[in-house]
Amino acid sequence: MCTGKCAKCTADLLFPLGLLAVVGNILLFFPNGEVWRTEEITEKIWFFPGVIGAGLLAFLPASIMRAAGREGSCCANRCGMMLSMLMSVLGVAGALYCMIISAVGLQDGPLCDTGDGIFIYPFFNSTTEESYLSNQTSWTVCVRPQNVVMWNVVLFSILLSIGTLEAVLLLAQIVNGLIGCLCGTCMNENQTRME
Repeated sequence: MCTGKCAKCTADLLFPLGLLAVVGNILLFFPNGEVWRTEEITEKIWFFPGVIGAGLLAFLPASIMRAAGREGSCCANRCGMMLSMLMSVLGVAGALYCMIISAVGLQDGPLCDTGDGIFIYPFFNSTTEESYLSNQTSWTVCVRPQNVVMWNVVLFSILLSIGTLEAVLLLAQIVNGLIGCLCGTCMNENQTRME
């Protein structure tokens, strides 16, 4: 497969992943599908790991990759592949951002009411031996919002997975872009006949 087509395929995978990340991040704002006040929502969600990291910073290189992979496009050349390679570095940074914020969100746990009307992080200082992630019986500590622990665990895990997939795809595109920059994209039929 030529480098241009590979870039287009990578872009075609990044767009739905980025969209899923944006939706996952938005869903985190509505624990258990309910609307809560700003101060009752987990702090890590406000860093927008899915919207900025795995969303916007993945859409930018995906757009360039798609243009570099389109036959007859102004970016379907060595310069376009170099640009896609550079934008992929930005995309990797966004994917890493999403992964780090999601991992920290999973580690710290959700903000919730433990029954006294005050919203706290009940799992914040837990060690790996006593982590709430491996002890589902401790999830009952959170009274409100209902099922907030499962909501956060599932959605932050999805964002972590999407960030990891995007990082792998974008790292592969960096290598593909380097090859396309050095060797060129696919040759068209006229160039093949001339040789």
